[in-house]
Amino acid sequence: MYRIYSAHRALRRMDAAEWKGALPPLTREFEGEALIETEELHMQNRLLHGGDYNPDQWLNNPKILADDIQLMQKVKANAFSVGIFAWSALEPEEGVFEFGWLDKIMDDIASFGGKVILATPSAARPNWMAQKYPEVLRVNARREKMLFGGRHNHCFSSPIYREKTALINRKLAERYKNHNALLMWHISNEFGGECHCALCRENFRQWLEIKYKHISTLNDAYWTAFWSHKYNDFSQVEPPSPIGEDGVHGLTLDWRRFVSDQTIDFYRSEIAPIKEITPDIPITTNFMGEIAPPHIYPHPFAGLDYAKFAKEVDVISWDAYPPWHNDFETTEFLASKLAFLNDYFRALKGKPFLILESTPSAVNWHPINKAKRPGMHLLSAIACLAHGADAIMYFQWRKSRGSSEKFHGAVVDHDNSPNNRVFKDVQQLGEILEKISEIKDSKTPAKIALLYDVEIFWVLDDVQGFNRNDKKYTETLLKHYRVFWGRNIPIDVVTKDKDLSSYDLVIAPMVYMLDEAFSLSLRSYVEGGGTLVSTYVSGIVNETDLVYPGAFSPTLREIFGINVLETDTLYPTDRNGIILESGKEYAAFDYCAVIEAEKSEVLGTYKDDFYKGSPAFTCNHFGNGRAYFIAARTDSDFLEDFYATLVQNEIPITASRGVSVQIRQNDMFKYYFVMNFTEEEKEVTIQQDMEDIITQQTIAAGKHSVKPYGVFILKTRS
Repeated sequence: MYRIYSAHRALRRMDAAEWKGALPPLTREFEGEALIETEELHMQNRLLHGGDYNPDQWLNNPKILADDIQLMQKVKANAFSVGIFAWSALEPEEGVFEFGWLDKIMDDIASFGGKVILATPSAARPNWMAQKYPEVLRVNARREKMLFGGRHNHCFSSPIYREKTALINRKLAERYKNHNALLMWHISNEFGGECHCALCRENFRQWLEIKYKHISTLNDAYWTAFWSHKYNDFSQVEPPSPIGEDGVHGLTLDWRRFVSDQTIDFYRSEIAPIKEITPDIPITTNFMGEIAPPHIYPHPFAGLDYAKFAKEVDVISWDAYPPWHNDFETTEFLASKLAFLNDYFRALKGKPFLILESTPSAVNWHPINKAKRPGMHLLSAIACLAHGADAIMYFQWRKSRGSSEKFHGAVVDHDNSPNNRVFKDVQQLGEILEKISEIKDSKTPAKIALLYDVEIFWVLDDVQGFNRNDKKYTETLLKHYRVFWGRNIPIDVVTKDKDLSSYDLVIAPMVYMLDEAFSLSLRSYVEGGGTLVSTYVSGIVNETDLVYPGAFSPTLREIFGINVLETDTLYPTDRNGIILESGKEYAAFDYCAVIEAEKSEVLGTYKDDFYKGSPAFTCNHFGNGRAYFIAARTDSDFLEDFYATLVQNEIPITASRGVSVQIRQNDMFKYYFVMNFTEEEKEVTIQQDMEDIITQQTIAAGKHSVKPYGVFILKTRS
């Protein structure tokens, strides 16, 4: 048992056993209830269920801490992220460390077989540090020094901040390296943001000098002759700023790349002592996905390049907060957005991931914070499991009494009761997760890949052309994605560094920026027998945002057997059309690329305007593969019909519209997740007898109804 040095003064010198004996009696609803057996849980065979636990907020109320241990067991929770924002409790004064309270929490969670995902506290620095070392605070893009407050208000370049972070992390690793509750490390929290202080600006200049070596090379890459912006030396380069330069797109792009690299470098400095002391304990940090207003169409957090960051973590995790029951989209449409992000995070490493944060009910930061309706908590959790999650965790375990997140959803509400609806929903899920633990580590057999590139997101955001307000990049990706999700066909959302050779079909819409390495990857993929699809607004600029001569990538010209002559951007009310050889017509709008077919076969032509009769849809046989080019934006009916000619659904379940069927599999079994994302009863047809692993009953072949928000998880032999 660890010796206790508690921050709670009255208990400072008690050991853990004495502290337990000093606790007041449990509240009435827990009296007489037996604890779960304290034998060690075999976490390698369990889906994780739990949440962000902040006991440091309750150190003056040990009754609450005792209640938590009881409630954790009651709700079938088995893992907890602890210490995320606890720096001031761990180091209340510089060099004064208080680990007693954390010792006890670790021991208490271990007492019922639970596990801890132990966090480093760097996401929110203590006040004493900002007061004594103001250089740890960020400077914004207007060169204004930030005051202490909020979180993520720290400079990643600051030597002091790196030193202090390394020290606290080393002490945590040394103290808990052999603790049987330690399951994983949680590094900081939701990395993001940037700093424009003198240190960061100088680091940016050094980063540029390493990349370009000579200032003349940078000038060429940025096209600085425009507006007489030529640099004579790297020392003249300033990061983009609203009070300075913000129109050199190559500079803006490189700054965003630098911010990613700088953040990852800070992360590496954070994990160095942890890897040294606990080399066998896996490490994660929680990534983010944008899925709620103002981001109507889904995308990973765009402040960082997660494709790069993913290489540095052992396990991918992300925070999922879809706004269920909103008034601007159907439940089915929102479910496809959640699926898109799950498929992206799964594909980063090609293996299961963790939902490290979600909410049992409402949040506090959506424009409207609506509670989950009955049945939605189970459905939304299963929706993540269906796409590869091996954990459903929550922010937060217990609601805070004060400050900005006091009304953010939690497992334990202000009533401290296990009898309210939300707690019972979480309890139901906990019981089901224990029943379906066999799905852990199973994979998704995707043979189709859809490309998402955060750098394209960045540059399209800057482009002064086309539709200035919205290029609709993520909307376009989701439109392609929904064809396969709606047909229950597995798909990976991949980044450009992914090996494409295992995929039968690769879809790369709006690849506006194309570097040489990815161009060659696409070329090799098609030559080797793959099928590639791309679209309008593709292959226009290189990796520094310089337009290719002729405004079309020579490699894409070769692969697709076309040349793009110009791109017509239409007003929202404008319409053109695509006419196929069969005579069938489809609407065309927003963008119409005017192309000439050099080697490709013309499958469809434009209906109207000055390019009437010219190619709008082509196919080129290149090497052993095929490359399709869709020159105009279309409605979903075109994509549905087109992709139906390339891919067929072969799963033994057919479902009504609004019911999603997703698959995971291992060497022995296939698991079919049947989920009704509508408010109506729906029907599915099962072609063979299967086992429902939730009810552990056989589901006979034939037609079956699925209640609103209902789920089945069916199993067959692989």
